[in-house]
Amino acid sequence: MRVSGAQLIIRALEDEGVRFAFGIPGTHNIELYDALERSSVQPILITDEQAGSFMADGLSRTTDGVGVLNIVPGAGVTHALSGIAEAYMDNVPLVVIACGIRNDTGRAYQLHAIDQLAVLAPVTKSAVRAATADQIYPRLREAFRLARAGTPGPVAVEIPANLLLLAQDVSEVAYVAPPDAPSSPDLDLVDHAAEMLNGAERPGLYLGLGAAGAGELLVAVAERLGCPVTTTIQGKGVFPERHPLWLWNGFGASSPSFVRKLMDRCDLLLAIGCRFGEVATGSYGFTPPARLIHVDINPEVFNRNYQATLTVESDARAFVAAVLPLLRSRPDDGALTADIAAGQTQVRALWEKQVSRHRVTPSAFLSALQRHCGADTVYATDSGNGTFLAMEHLRLDRPRCFIGPVDYSCMGYSVPAAIGAKLADPDRDVVALAGDGAFLMTGLELLTAASYRAAPMVCVLRDGKLSQIAQFQKIPFNRETCSVLPDYSVEDLARATGCQYFRIIRDNELDAVVPAALQVARTGRPVVVEVAIDYSRSTYFTKGVVKTNFLRLPWYDRLRMLGRALARRL
Repeated sequence: MRVSGAQLIIRALEDEGVRFAFGIPGTHNIELYDALERSSVQPILITDEQAGSFMADGLSRTTDGVGVLNIVPGAGVTHALSGIAEAYMDNVPLVVIACGIRNDTGRAYQLHAIDQLAVLAPVTKSAVRAATADQIYPRLREAFRLARAGTPGPVAVEIPANLLLLAQDVSEVAYVAPPDAPSSPDLDLVDHAAEMLNGAERPGLYLGLGAAGAGELLVAVAERLGCPVTTTIQGKGVFPERHPLWLWNGFGASSPSFVRKLMDRCDLLLAIGCRFGEVATGSYGFTPPARLIHVDINPEVFNRNYQATLTVESDARAFVAAVLPLLRSRPDDGALTADIAAGQTQVRALWEKQVSRHRVTPSAFLSALQRHCGADTVYATDSGNGTFLAMEHLRLDRPRCFIGPVDYSCMGYSVPAAIGAKLADPDRDVVALAGDGAFLMTGLELLTAASYRAAPMVCVLRDGKLSQIAQFQKIPFNRETCSVLPDYSVEDLARATGCQYFRIIRDNELDAVVPAALQVARTGRPVVVEVAIDYSRSTYFTKGVVKTNFLRLPWYDRLRMLGRALARRL
């Protein structure tokens, strides 16, 4: 069979059920774009490859699909690298089709010539080259399998430009997937875990995004154990957050006092689908109970930051389904749920008292969003304050509703990720929560949103600063160096990119503007809402991280920083 490499790529994408491919055409891959035009895969023209990788990421995080990035050699790869690394650090499946330079000319110093596989290797699960046409189809199909397998992540396949352009003799177009690795737990370890849980006086649950597949079984485990439930930031919504046993996203120094108190009472922690990363733990700002059961599909995460008493390599759902029948039900005296309810009420009362007099109160803003948006709304956050505010204030009852750049923390994530999520499901409300600094990085992708009628509601949280960094600077330095932004017009940018503009200056405008903006977005026109946010009060997360890191400093440096801040204040 004589066929071009571009046609082989299309066949692989169609056989995987891919609907969109994000990228910018270049001289090396115009044959592929011509083939895409005649396929069921829609090519999405973006303004920048970094944003394209965020769009593919947003699609992957909110659906069962795998986002596809289609990029030119050299600059296309390096532009996309930050978004690929974000997907790698946050365990998001992506397939990166990286066009390569020609491998049939024998010429050196070709246009865009760099060692792309060496660049991609550290931020992908695998980076391989299809050196011949026969390798294109099976390597792409294997890339999709590997991106989903175990701990998900990005996989890159480089395909030389000549293979895309020229017709080749291909003997067979086939792919046979290797058998899946076992994902069920060792039953002896399950028995041991059940013994430990049944013997604990006050167990606790800590759930990451890897536990999402366990679904309703997690609620059954928590209720049988009668234990408090916390999650990582990425795990937000894995356990329904209106359930009486749900406690907080995280615990330790970066959480309210009632969370710390209840978790400090735990004598055993069952952690599922998490890896105790720096951000999730508030800069390693908590100490788990002496007895820790750690369950994860990836054994490499065990005992890296916290020593476990028992480790179980397993898919989350398989483990939970196996251990649940072995757990004895505990009598419910109502004391724990009463303590949790009282703590949550106290936190809400504090937020309601902290009303901004001249700007928009974060708690009022996020409450208004939840009042008017659909129950399955996707909230796409950005690096910094917006992520931690949304994490603390939103109450979500399902996974795939909260997406943000967590472990790599790329600024500029929220707008393109929201566009990717909206393309994937146009009938679902999607809200981007972009800081005004992050908005400057990828806000031009609003043009992409308007062009394809992918219509999120983009909320620009406007305070004129890189607020998370400014807050971190304020305590030790009493200065805000290079964290105050130059002024710019959000309204002009919205209108220039074909979006409807709204503005919220005070809390009393929320219940009028939010539904009006949503109504426009639901017609297919992207919306930009400029929100004069009041960041004067730090989140629990920010205060906890500052305190944790400050207390780790030697005494000399603590005194030096305090003295300097005091002198500058005086």
